[in-house]
Amino acid sequence: MKRSIPRSLVTKATNLDTNKERASGSEGRTESSDAVSTPFKGAGSAWKSGALAQSQAAVERSRAELCLDILNGRHEISLSPDQISDPMGTDRRQDWMSQEAFRSLVNSIASNGQDTPILVWPEDPDWQPDPLDPSNIAGVPFVMLTGRRRLAAASELGVPLRAILAPPDARNAENSKFEMLFLRFRENEERENLSPFERLVSIGEMYETLASGEEKLTAVAFAKKIGVHESLVSRARSVFAAQDQILNTFKNVYDMSFRDLQGALASLERTNKAKPKPKTKPQKLTVKRKVGNRNLSVTSVDGNLSIKVAGVPIDQERLEKLGDLVASYLNVEDTEKDTD
Repeated sequence: MKRSIPRSLVTKATNLDTNKERASGSEGRTESSDAVSTPFKGAGSAWKSGALAQSQAAVERSRAELCLDILNGRHEISLSPDQISDPMGTDRRQDWMSQEAFRSLVNSIASNGQDTPILVWPEDPDWQPDPLDPSNIAGVPFVMLTGRRRLAAASELGVPLRAILAPPDARNAENSKFEMLFLRFRENEERENLSPFERLVSIGEMYETLASGEEKLTAVAFAKKIGVHESLVSRARSVFAAQDQILNTFKNVYDMSFRDLQGALASLERTNKAKPKPKTKPQKLTVKRKVGNRNLSVTSVDGNLSIKVAGVPIDQERLEKLGDLVASYLNVEDTEKDTD
């Protein structure tokens, strides 16, 4: 913003110059004191104007740097819980809010405040902070990446959240959903608080998400990308695919070890193979009519048509006519279907 010299300073300088001109005209000369003071005061006004311009430029540079720091996750922002949506959901057990660990976190935040900022993205990928007031982000919607327990605790307590933005390179990646899952997984890996079941489900979900955007994704390449051993990948894919069946079949799933889960998968595989696939019973349709004192029965089973009528002697010629009649009817039906 361009700063101008205050009107009061301009008016004061103008009045002084006018008074000097009047004095010079009436007396025919200028006092020595005036000759010295006029250029001095003019220089002082220029100095003040330059100082104001430099100060304003410094403020604008500081604001621009703050905008960049916010966008690159180098500066914390304060968010209301209702500004944050969570489209990805959690990779934890479904009853995590009733667990003792979460209740302890709520009590800790209530007593000591939030220790670690949550990680978010702006819902609008083109969002920029206000260049005149970068820290003011009231009402701007954000997407949750990591820190769901802290978000839930803050919502319960009714307090704002400390947050930072995820790096823009991940935010602008081609498969942003995978990047979101990976950021969530990496934080939980660092905290080492995922159970084997939760960890395998999370790895499996990441693999399937990344594989949907890549034609040839190998287990070795994927394992290297997320920093796990390749032997986990196939197991994780199996657990992710069967997670609902595992939860419905076994108790204490979240207390299972990796070996226990391997046994659970083998057990489910044996059970699924043992169950014979139910055969689809063909649909049978029957129509009966009375022809004189005889009963006519027309039956269709799985596309096969049969006609039964007792006590009707029929020769080849009459059978040909009956066949032509049925064929004519079917041709009419096919024609009507084609025109619909």
